[in-house]
Amino acid sequence: MDYKAEIEKIGFTHVTEFDPQILEAKQAVRDMCAEDKCRAYGKNWSCPPYCGTVEECQVKMSSYTKGILLQTTGKLRSVIDIKAYKDVGEEHNKLVYQLYDNLIETDADFLLLGAGGCRRCKSCAYPEPCRMPEKAISSMEGYGLLVSQVCKDAGAQYNYGEKTITYSACILFNE
Repeated sequence: MDYKAEIEKIGFTHVTEFDPQILEAKQAVRDMCAEDKCRAYGKNWSCPPYCGTVEECQVKMSSYTKGILLQTTGKLRSVIDIKAYKDVGEEHNKLVYQLYDNLIETDADFLLLGAGGCRRCKSCAYPEPCRMPEKAISSMEGYGLLVSQVCKDAGAQYNYGEKTITYSACILFNE
Protein backbone atom coordinates (compact mmCIF):
# COMPACT_ATOMS: atom_id res chain seq x y z
CA MET A 1 0.00 0.00 0.00
CA ASP A 2 1.24 3.49 -0.83
CA TYR A 3 0.50 5.25 2.46
CA LYS A 4 2.03 8.54 1.37
CA ALA A 5 -0.19 8.73 -1.73
CA GLU A 6 -3.27 7.94 0.36
CA ILE A 7 -2.29 10.59 2.89
CA GLU A 8 -1.60 13.25 0.27
CA LYS A 9 -5.11 12.74 -1.16
CA ILE A 10 -6.63 13.56 2.24
CA GLY A 11 -5.27 17.12 2.44
CA PHE A 12 -2.92 17.53 5.40
CA THR A 13 -0.87 20.74 5.26
CA HIS A 14 2.48 19.02 5.89
CA VAL A 15 3.49 15.37 5.43
CA THR A 16 6.93 14.19 6.60
CA GLU A 17 8.29 10.64 6.44
CA PHE A 18 10.39 9.46 9.39
CA ASP A 19 11.93 6.39 11.00
CA PRO A 20 9.74 5.26 13.95
CA GLN A 21 12.89 4.37 15.87
CA ILE A 22 13.12 8.10 16.74
CA LEU A 23 9.97 7.74 18.86
CA GLU A 24 10.52 7.64 22.59
CA ALA A 25 7.59 7.12 24.95
CA LYS A 26 8.35 9.20 28.03
CA GLN A 27 6.89 8.86 31.49
CA ALA A 28 7.16 12.65 31.91
CA VAL A 29 4.65 13.16 29.09
CA ARG A 30 2.33 10.63 30.72
CA ASP A 31 2.71 12.51 33.98
CA MET A 32 1.49 15.64 32.17
CA CYS A 33 -1.53 13.63 31.00
CA ALA A 34 -2.18 12.60 34.59
CA GLU A 35 -2.58 16.28 35.50
CA ASP A 36 -5.88 15.93 33.60
CA LYS A 37 -5.97 19.42 32.08
CA CYS A 38 -7.97 18.05 29.14
CA ARG A 39 -10.34 16.23 31.50
CA ALA A 40 -9.87 12.89 29.69
CA TYR A 41 -7.30 11.10 31.86
CA GLY A 42 -8.93 7.98 33.21
CA LYS A 43 -12.20 9.01 31.55
CA ASN A 44 -11.59 8.11 27.89
CA TRP A 45 -10.81 4.59 26.64
CA SER A 46 -8.18 5.83 24.17
CA CYS A 47 -6.32 7.94 26.76
CA PRO A 48 -4.04 6.98 29.62
CA PRO A 49 -4.08 4.81 31.52
CA TYR A 50 -6.28 2.69 29.23
CA CYS A 51 -4.20 3.01 26.03
CA GLY A 52 -1.42 0.97 27.66
CA THR A 53 1.60 1.59 29.84
CA VAL A 54 4.48 3.71 28.57
CA GLU A 55 6.44 0.49 28.07
CA GLU A 56 3.60 -1.18 26.13
CA CYS A 57 3.20 1.88 23.92
CA GLN A 58 6.95 1.95 23.22
CA VAL A 59 6.97 -1.74 22.24
CA LYS A 60 3.98 -1.24 19.94
CA MET A 61 5.50 1.82 18.22
CA SER A 62 8.87 0.07 17.86
CA SER A 63 7.24 -2.78 15.97
CA TYR A 64 6.78 -0.56 12.90
CA THR A 65 9.45 0.26 10.31
CA LYS A 66 7.99 3.39 8.65
CA GLY A 67 6.36 6.54 9.91
CA ILE A 68 4.68 9.61 8.49
CA LEU A 69 4.03 12.78 10.46
CA LEU A 70 0.74 14.45 9.49
CA GLN A 71 0.22 18.12 10.26
CA THR A 72 -2.57 20.62 9.77
CA THR A 73 -1.63 24.30 10.07
CA GLY A 74 -4.04 27.21 10.23
CA LYS A 75 -3.81 30.98 10.54
CA LEU A 76 -4.74 32.90 13.68
CA ARG A 77 -6.30 36.37 13.65
CA SER A 78 -4.46 37.23 16.87
CA VAL A 79 -1.91 35.53 19.11
CA ILE A 80 -4.79 34.02 21.09
CA ASP A 81 -7.59 32.97 18.74
CA ILE A 82 -9.70 30.33 20.49
CA LYS A 83 -12.05 29.97 17.50
CA ALA A 84 -9.15 29.22 15.14
CA TYR A 85 -7.65 26.74 17.63
CA LYS A 86 -10.97 24.91 17.72
CA ASP A 87 -11.63 25.10 13.96
CA VAL A 88 -8.15 23.94 12.93
CA GLY A 89 -8.24 21.16 15.55
CA GLU A 90 -11.61 19.95 14.26
CA GLU A 91 -10.34 20.04 10.66
CA HIS A 92 -7.23 18.09 11.65
CA ASN A 93 -9.29 15.46 13.46
CA LYS A 94 -11.63 15.20 10.46
CA LEU A 95 -8.64 14.46 8.22
CA VAL A 96 -7.19 11.93 10.70
CA TYR A 97 -10.52 10.09 10.98
CA GLN A 98 -10.94 10.13 7.19
CA LEU A 99 -7.49 8.58 6.77
CA TYR A 100 -8.23 5.97 9.41
CA ASP A 101 -11.59 5.10 7.84
CA ASN A 102 -9.96 4.76 4.40
CA LEU A 103 -7.18 2.51 5.72
CA ILE A 104 -9.26 0.31 8.03
CA GLU A 105 -11.06 -1.00 4.93
CA THR A 106 -7.76 -2.36 3.53
CA ASP A 107 -6.61 -4.84 6.22
CA ALA A 108 -3.37 -2.82 6.41
CA ASP A 109 -1.34 -3.11 9.62
CA PHE A 110 -0.88 0.42 10.96
CA LEU A 111 -0.99 2.52 14.10
CA LEU A 112 -2.48 5.99 13.77
CA LEU A 113 -1.92 8.39 16.67
CA GLY A 114 -3.86 11.66 16.68
CA ALA A 115 -3.80 15.04 18.38
CA GLY A 116 -5.62 14.85 21.69
CA GLY A 117 -7.78 11.99 22.82
CA CYS A 118 -10.30 10.18 20.66
CA ARG A 119 -13.25 12.38 19.74
CA ARG A 120 -15.20 9.93 17.58
CA CYS A 121 -18.16 10.23 19.94
CA LYS A 122 -19.48 13.48 21.42
CA SER A 123 -18.66 11.99 24.81
CA CYS A 124 -16.74 8.83 25.62
CA ALA A 125 -18.86 5.91 26.80
CA TYR A 126 -16.48 5.36 29.72
CA PRO A 127 -17.05 3.55 32.10
CA GLU A 128 -19.37 1.65 29.75
CA PRO A 129 -17.65 -0.26 26.92
CA CYS A 130 -16.32 1.77 23.99
CA ARG A 131 -18.98 2.21 21.30
CA MET A 132 -16.43 1.95 18.46
CA PRO A 133 -13.27 0.20 19.71
CA GLU A 134 -12.22 -0.64 16.16
CA LYS A 135 -12.21 3.10 15.29
CA ALA A 136 -10.82 4.61 18.51
CA ILE A 137 -7.60 6.61 18.07
CA SER A 138 -5.16 7.35 20.88
CA SER A 139 -3.10 10.54 20.90
CA MET A 140 0.61 10.96 20.42
CA GLU A 141 0.77 12.39 23.96
CA GLY A 142 -1.23 9.45 25.30
CA TYR A 143 1.49 7.18 23.93
CA GLY A 144 4.05 9.26 25.84
CA LEU A 145 5.37 11.25 22.89
CA LEU A 146 6.53 14.84 23.25
CA VAL A 147 5.16 16.17 19.96
CA SER A 148 7.67 19.02 19.62
CA GLN A 149 10.53 16.50 19.96
CA VAL A 150 8.95 14.12 17.42
CA CYS A 151 8.67 16.99 14.94
CA LYS A 152 12.31 18.00 15.50
CA ASP A 153 13.60 14.43 15.24
CA ALA A 154 11.52 13.81 12.10
CA GLY A 155 12.95 16.93 10.45
CA ALA A 156 9.63 18.78 10.49
CA GLN A 157 8.71 22.09 12.02
CA TYR A 158 6.61 22.30 15.15
CA ASN A 159 5.81 25.98 14.77
CA TYR A 160 5.13 27.38 11.31
CA GLY A 161 5.40 31.03 12.28
CA GLU A 162 3.70 33.81 14.14
CA LYS A 163 -0.09 33.65 14.22
CA THR A 164 -0.29 30.00 13.20
CA ILE A 165 -1.48 26.88 14.99
CA THR A 166 -0.40 23.37 13.98
CA TYR A 167 -1.86 20.04 15.04
CA SER A 168 0.19 16.88 14.55
CA ALA A 169 -0.59 13.19 14.19
CA CYS A 170 1.44 10.26 12.94
CA ILE A 171 0.90 6.94 11.26
CA LEU A 172 3.22 3.98 11.72
CA PHE A 173 3.29 0.97 9.39
CA ASN A 174 5.45 -1.77 7.90
CA GLU A 175 6.33 -2.03 4.23
